[in-house]
Amino acid sequence: MTKTDVKPADGRLGILVVGCGAVATTMMTGVLMARKGLTSLIGSMTQMDKIRVGRGSEKVYLKYGDIVPLAGLDDIVFGTWDVYPQNAYQAAMYAQVLQEKDIVPVREELEQIVPMPAAFDNNYAKRLNGDHVKACKNRWDMVEQLRDDIRRFRSEKGCDRIVVLWAASTEIYVPVDEKVHGSLQALEAAMKADDRVHVAPSMCYAYAALAEGCPFIMGAPNTTVDIPAMWQLAEQTHMPICGKDFKTGQTLVKSGFAPIIGTRCLALDGWFSTNILGNRDGLVLDEPQNFHTKEVSKLSTLETILRGDRQPELYGDYYHKVRINYYPPRNDNKESWDNIDIRGWMGYPMQVKINFLCRDSILAAPVALDLCLLSDLAARAGRYGIQRFLSFFLKSPMHDYTQGEEPVNHLYQQYTMLKNALREMGGYEADEEID
Repeated sequence: MTKTDVKPADGRLGILVVGCGAVATTMMTGVLMARKGLTSLIGSMTQMDKIRVGRGSEKVYLKYGDIVPLAGLDDIVFGTWDVYPQNAYQAAMYAQVLQEKDIVPVREELEQIVPMPAAFDNNYAKRLNGDHVKACKNRWDMVEQLRDDIRRFRSEKGCDRIVVLWAASTEIYVPVDEKVHGSLQALEAAMKADDRVHVAPSMCYAYAALAEGCPFIMGAPNTTVDIPAMWQLAEQTHMPICGKDFKTGQTLVKSGFAPIIGTRCLALDGWFSTNILGNRDGLVLDEPQNFHTKEVSKLSTLETILRGDRQPELYGDYYHKVRINYYPPRNDNKESWDNIDIRGWMGYPMQVKINFLCRDSILAAPVALDLCLLSDLAARAGRYGIQRFLSFFLKSPMHDYTQGEEPVNHLYQQYTMLKNALREMGGYEADEEID
């Protein structure tokens, strides 16, 4: 083991969440319940997973917190922004993800988490009609007000460090425009000119977070930190960024099952994926422009795992379709269906059917917590810019497409990247091969 320069996780860690909806309140409630010893945070890699460090007689399997200095659950302080004024207890009850018996024991703590007014533009999420929003003269004013919020929260809550997490709705699709998004100077000019077409509210949150020395995590498929302008800001401020889109249900299955097809050299003719979802996220995604943002994220998974350019006979011409349907009776209990058409020996066709009856926020909450704790760790380890080792948790991992880089979507390669990064930050050898 070698010495590392990771700063200790001393003091309080503020987790500021954009959106006080189902994902945020499920995460908050779980952490608060776990602090009282009333629940187990199943699904959280930082709390449950063990990885090998060392080889031979030196080999041991350790939890993440025994390898690197992670912030403790007792040191977390939650805050949030939302377009609705309800406190976190009211929002958790409204979301109907958790049963009342699993919320009431921490009701007092949740009631103290009262959202700050959101920086919001209804054009980016037409299905949301909350009026708990900031009055902003322009996008630059939006940034300044968010920076004030972060500074005030840091002071009032006595936080030593803060991580900002987007757990709000999917915005409409914003194509990358080199003239606006290609440099930090151009993005700032667009904000000051109140360019509402090219500058999404999520970009204002990200800019404010990075400018205030806070790692930023994009949990939706929005165009936000995956632009050169934000990479420049992250480099300037020495802050980690990661995104985008929590990898929870169908895409988690896809990133894990597609490697089976590829490793076994089976041919793929088509993969059809569809979902039904009834929560606020489903409502927003019922708007075609918002769905397109999600569609781009979901469609990106297969093409970097089953590579037509490398094996055209097997993967040169498959059909990939993704659909999401808003269905209110299911609320947060999302159901996904996958139909996979494959070919085997001598070209004979076969099919695989996957029906995943999952709970969206139950899967997303541990991912959100892990991303916050690991982004805070990265900042203390002096890692800044795109955090590729966090790809494991994300549907559409960030990458520098301007340099021809391709994202890693293969689940087991992503897991190796995660383990190697933890080993390095813990002072051990990063001793696994990614391919």
